[in-house]
Amino acid sequence: MKIRSITCFCDPQFPIEHEVLHQLGNFKTAARLAFEGVGYEVQTTRLAIIPFPKLVPDSKPELVSQLALDLETAAQIYGFDYVAIGPALLSSPWSYEVIPQVMSTTQRIFASGMMTDEANGISLAAVQASGRVIYALSRLPGNGFANLRFGALANVKPGGPFFPGAYHAGGPPVFAIATEAADLAVEAFQNAHQLEEARRKLIESVERHTQVLGETARNLAKNYQVIFGGFDFTLAPFPEPSNSFGRAMELLGAPAVGLHGSLAAAAVLTDTLDQAIYPRAGFNGLMLPVLEDSVLAARAAEGSLTLKDLLLYASVCGTGLDTLPLPGDTSADQLAAILLDVAALSQRLKKPLIARLMPIPGKVAGDPVAFDFPYFANSRVLSIQAQPLQGLLAGDETIFIKTRDDKADHNQ
Repeated sequence: MKIRSITCFCDPQFPIEHEVLHQLGNFKTAARLAFEGVGYEVQTTRLAIIPFPKLVPDSKPELVSQLALDLETAAQIYGFDYVAIGPALLSSPWSYEVIPQVMSTTQRIFASGMMTDEANGISLAAVQASGRVIYALSRLPGNGFANLRFGALANVKPGGPFFPGAYHAGGPPVFAIATEAADLAVEAFQNAHQLEEARRKLIESVERHTQVLGETARNLAKNYQVIFGGFDFTLAPFPEPSNSFGRAMELLGAPAVGLHGSLAAAAVLTDTLDQAIYPRAGFNGLMLPVLEDSVLAARAAEGSLTLKDLLLYASVCGTGLDTLPLPGDTSADQLAAILLDVAALSQRLKKPLIARLMPIPGKVAGDPVAFDFPYFANSRVLSIQAQPLQGLLAGDETIFIKTRDDKADHNQ
């Protein structure tokens, strides 16, 4: 198991208050040394701020690019690998449109776009705007790689340490830990003889690691006056079989991810993780990023794992659609249709979901995909069954969808 990221959260103000970032830079250095000192490799340290529309006046959207450039420069000065500038907001329609320009002028900036939240429902306009962002980013140099740095968010709350959905709620600085821990599930399942034994082993493993990490985190919080926000123990993979969430699902008994039985495996895995006791931040669910997981990438290439399968698994507490290679000619309107399904699922189930979709220029369904990036496995472009929305769903209204728990019982 590794630490994918120590993510620090703050309100940097604009123009940037460098003293805040300087202090967090010192904290980040101490935190890396402390976690490495108890035996954990730290892959990255990251910075996430309050949503960027709150730092820039509505009348001056052009300042967002300057904010992003200033933050990228500050990240280099204070030693952060990446910066998330937070989501475009439903209340600031202009904020979606500036993201492609920001991405075209930066290399280490991540951003997102909010499509729905519990208070404001699903904004059809925001869904469409997020589709346009993904389309525009796919046209930037890099063969579609820019979309790694953008996610469309549904009911994602502040404080989660995984990018690109990380953002700060405001107030004092906070830090949280994102893990790369799919190997814990593989280890727990491969030598188990019964399902309950496998589940117990995973729970014990997660709790053992969070106890060690938690003690270190609490000491850091006390010594540096930075609030500890918790762990996101979503079992993130790395593209090798020993650290594949897809392999964990198949060790449970799914013949191949995408075939029947996979939904049950996804539900069992997530329910098992829910039973572990530790301080939580972010998703803490089932992460199925196709290009980051060697088994998922292989199943997608074989054709057994589809976009619809991944959306289905999100219904039993996945994190959504993540690093999905799509045909390069997918239009913004087709992307919006996919995004609306994610938003509706999130709203109906009252759970956070993210969509990180990656149209690959010049590629069609079935074409091979290979990036020169250590966190990605080779796969093939997924086919989509999406056409532009029509009729009432193609408007710009706001939709409120209640969960079944909120539904009045008309039978009484």
